[in-house]
Amino acid sequence: MRRPGFTYVLTLVAVAAAVLIRWLLDPVLGNSLPLVTLYGAIAFGVWIGGWRRAVVAVLLGYIVCSYLFIVPRGAFALDLPTLVGLTAYLLTCSIIIGFGEAMRASQRPARLLSSIVMSSDDAIVSKTVDGVIQSWNAAAERLFGYSSAEAIGRPVTIIIPPDRQDEEKEILRRIRAGERVEHFETVRVRKDGQLIDISLTVSPVLDEAGNVVGASKIARDITDRKKAEERIHALLDELKQADRHKDEFLAVLAHELRGPLAPLRNTIEIIKRTGDAANRDIDAHGTMDRQLGQLVRLVDDLLDISRITHGKIGLARERIELSQVIGQAVEAWRPLAESQEQRLSVSRPPRPIYLNADPARLVQVFGNLLNNACKFTPRGGSIWLTVVEQGDDVIVKVKDSGIGIRADRLGSVFDMFTQIDESSEGPHGGLGLGLTLVKRLVEMHDGSVAAHSEGPGRGSEFVVRLPVMSAPPPCNGVLPESMPAAKPRRILVVDDNTDAASSLAMLLKISGNEAHTANEGLEAIEVAEAFRPDVVLLDIGMPNLDGLEVCRRIRAQPWGRDMLMIALTGWGQEEDRQKSKDVGFDYHLVKPVDFPTLVRLLAESGNEAVGR
Repeated sequence: MRRPGFTYVLTLVAVAAAVLIRWLLDPVLGNSLPLVTLYGAIAFGVWIGGWRRAVVAVLLGYIVCSYLFIVPRGAFALDLPTLVGLTAYLLTCSIIIGFGEAMRASQRPARLLSSIVMSSDDAIVSKTVDGVIQSWNAAAERLFGYSSAEAIGRPVTIIIPPDRQDEEKEILRRIRAGERVEHFETVRVRKDGQLIDISLTVSPVLDEAGNVVGASKIARDITDRKKAEERIHALLDELKQADRHKDEFLAVLAHELRGPLAPLRNTIEIIKRTGDAANRDIDAHGTMDRQLGQLVRLVDDLLDISRITHGKIGLARERIELSQVIGQAVEAWRPLAESQEQRLSVSRPPRPIYLNADPARLVQVFGNLLNNACKFTPRGGSIWLTVVEQGDDVIVKVKDSGIGIRADRLGSVFDMFTQIDESSEGPHGGLGLGLTLVKRLVEMHDGSVAAHSEGPGRGSEFVVRLPVMSAPPPCNGVLPESMPAAKPRRILVVDDNTDAASSLAMLLKISGNEAHTANEGLEAIEVAEAFRPDVVLLDIGMPNLDGLEVCRRIRAQPWGRDMLMIALTGWGQEEDRQKSKDVGFDYHLVKPVDFPTLVRLLAESGNEAVGR
């Protein structure tokens, strides 16, 4: 017989073990089931020493677990959920203690056990060694959909899917051998045919002689857990794929940016070393202009994709004549084709075709297709641009005699960051954004685009379909193509990048304007007050006092209310434009601004009242 003091020590050890086990399970259980491991310690206490030891386990275990595992952790709360949980805990402990005392006294053991089984949240089923169901608790009824009357006496295979019948044979084999099957995750089928994920624990049932006469099975529904695990795995796969795409994109972006930067750096060095040698300067200027244009196109493509993806790009639709758009795109890319000694043939329909479209965006569409054809067509190859009417639509085809596209890649050529020729370098490079922009811009015009190729080395063809306007446009005349004469202006250029400010000011002076510079916000306000410019070209992203605040302070002064305020910045999202408008800017231009565009804006604004 155990001494009373020793049984108390054993009970305390059991409580400590229960707390330790719950702590180890905390990453899995989280804030749920904070007291679940205590029940074993309580049962152990009542078994070895009676209800007094169990009460010690109940109180001590609750104090420790409440502090460690019940929200708010590290404190004792007396709110309603905690009191309800405590009540349930004490009730459960009372049942366990009562059961233990009953077992100790050998009074009505089968009835109490049956009560616990029937009140369990887990499905508890007993069966013979041949797999015939003998008992079926309430949780089993809820989980599998069969009532106790429907299940008892029938084979347990009624809840096993046809493709998993062999599992039951293996489980019964192990049970007959006296083995215990623990935490076996599988799938079972409800009465209504729904499949559910469960975790099984199956134990052999022995008679007085130690022979296996049946099995006791505890089944827990883990469908929600499995779905959560699947979502987590899917999310992890998406994150891994996104990370891989990010790394690939950054590698391509670095390659594409270094391409133009290398000749730019070389050209600057040539100019530094050769001075004003005319022929060399002409070549150097052309190189710099081409490479800067490439950098601008890369940045513009990235910004356009971002705007379209977030729904922040709109179309400035108007009635346009398609051949004029085609002409602009062709003329923009003809020099590239000629530099590659490529033959560019254009076929237009005999009569004008009118569209309700954004002309700048359609020039971008056809320009990207021509650029794509030039890049992937060898030197001396051919490119054909054909325009034909087809019912209420117009079909624009851009075909080349280039490297072609594999059949398995045709479906993905319009996907973002897709490289048509993954092994290519140099002129075949790119961010894989051009065709993505083509597809999205065409679809915004209620059209469609498709790619065709007979395979590698056999060229490619891109077909754009757009709806045609039925009625001809009214005769409103044409816009003048010549740039309006620019009136000399007093202009203040503000930019914390000294080179950017001074170079732009020099261009403005060459164009006949009087230009001053400032490189900091407070300096800009002081110079503006003293210089009283007609126009302020103001960077936004400056340290200390940014351009928005500078504009706001200038507009607050009587001498600054009528100045033409133009934001000249690298920030070009819609929210950036709205912010500049709110503080008083008249226009918002994105760096690097095309100088002829700026000159045209200055000329058109004149001394008139300006707005956005």
